[in-house]
Amino acid sequence: MLFFKTKPLLSEQDQQFQIATFKWLLKYFGGQDFVDTKLILPIREHFPQKLDDNDDAAEKTFEQVKAHAGLEKWPCKLVAQDEDIDPVVAPALAVSGAPGGPMGTFGVEENNETIITYNPAIIGQPVQLIATFAHELAHYLTGTSREEPPGGWENWEFATDISATFMGFGVFMANSASNFQQYTNVDSQGWKYSRSGYLSEAEHIYALALFMGLRSIPLEDALSHLKPGLKKLLKKAVKEIGKTNIIKELCEIEFEPVVPT
Repeated sequence: MLFFKTKPLLSEQDQQFQIATFKWLLKYFGGQDFVDTKLILPIREHFPQKLDDNDDAAEKTFEQVKAHAGLEKWPCKLVAQDEDIDPVVAPALAVSGAPGGPMGTFGVEENNETIITYNPAIIGQPVQLIATFAHELAHYLTGTSREEPPGGWENWEFATDISATFMGFGVFMANSASNFQQYTNVDSQGWKYSRSGYLSEAEHIYALALFMGLRSIPLEDALSHLKPGLKKLLKKAVKEIGKTNIIKELCEIEFEPVVPT
């Protein structure tokens, strides 16, 4: 009888990058703040506001994400980007490769004002909107680190995606990593695919499994809120991690809080 070894969810290199990033995060952003971190879910309990219009939706969602991230007192300004160019110029005619703005950006002005922007096109996509805000706020948080992320600042975007999961938004990050949907308007219809963030769905799921292991969160808490295709991946990630000492190793990382000068 032949037995075939199951291919792991991630390559050894990708696993080690995630583990190193979690060690970096636990060292500088762990402690009681991480102990208090919840798994944030697309439920009324976590996002109870009634949203009346687009501007209202963006501002209120942003403030709620900041609160869940523990950054509600961190000053920053939210700004809507310019509208994307409409790729449909006539019935059944579309511009190939029409430029689209990023989902969001993070920056610091010369006067030290922190600016986070978002693409207005994602207002009607709450999962994408929340994931975008979580990613940009993770930039804000990790930008204060005394040490560069694993692999250097050139890997910051990848580490930032993991950081958003570390802040509790792993379900949103995984669900928004890729999007394949039908569109219909007056004179055209079809399918469109989009991808956001820097990690693959499998990488987001692995980070989510690490977070849940560290916080002792039951598998079922996340499963019912994931896209169907991601449920199996999470089960696989949890099973793989459970066969290792990774969680124990991560729990032994000593928190080094910033000492006020």
